[in-house]
Amino acid sequence: MEFLSTADFWIGLVKIIWINIILSGDNAVVIALAARSLPPEQQKKAVMFGSGAAVVLRIALTVVAAKLLELSFLQVIGGVLLLWIGYQLLTGEEDGDGESKGTGSMMAAIRTILIADLVMSLDNVIAVAATAQGNMVLLILGLAISIPLVVFGSTLMIKLMERFPVIVTLGAALIGWVGGETIVNDNLLRGYTMAHPWLHYAAAAAGVVVVVGLGKLMQARNAGKSQLQA
Repeated sequence: MEFLSTADFWIGLVKIIWINIILSGDNAVVIALAARSLPPEQQKKAVMFGSGAAVVLRIALTVVAAKLLELSFLQVIGGVLLLWIGYQLLTGEEDGDGESKGTGSMMAAIRTILIADLVMSLDNVIAVAATAQGNMVLLILGLAISIPLVVFGSTLMIKLMERFPVIVTLGAALIGWVGGETIVNDNLLRGYTMAHPWLHYAAAAAGVVVVVGLGKLMQARNAGKSQLQA
């Protein structure tokens, strides 16, 4: 435990916490979007379980992230998955019905949080792993301390979404942006993207258009059906 008394350990810990504060914004948005339609009590459970499990997942992912990023098509698949998640969160599609709807919806929210965090964290964990420099205690401690940061951010975002519904659309747009970025960052496309820097922003913008455009179209269609049935 002598490493606890070294300045390098505490400096590294502060760096990891700071990195997580910077990189956890989009994760907090995903958690808030996934949990916003749940009853208050289930919101708290979904945020706590989702945030805690996501951090544990990041710790495991850190060990293999560098190798995973070398695989072709992995980030293409992950980016497409993010676009689908953004679309579902914007349209408010939920699993479950009847008496089991509450539990089913909460589990669906936690599942969405984990999948989205897995995809969005591939690049992020490399920065954290580089800062930890192989010190697993530093890595685990730094990520564990980030849990309350993500929980607080998610809880704040849920309250803001209730007060300002436009934030839901902005959150889905953020997921679409990250999804587009993830696709063109794939190992297979990275060389071409580096040679054409504009493609990075074009793909991210296209992700926003796909998620928000299709989501709004489906919302309008569902609203039209509801009016006809009424």
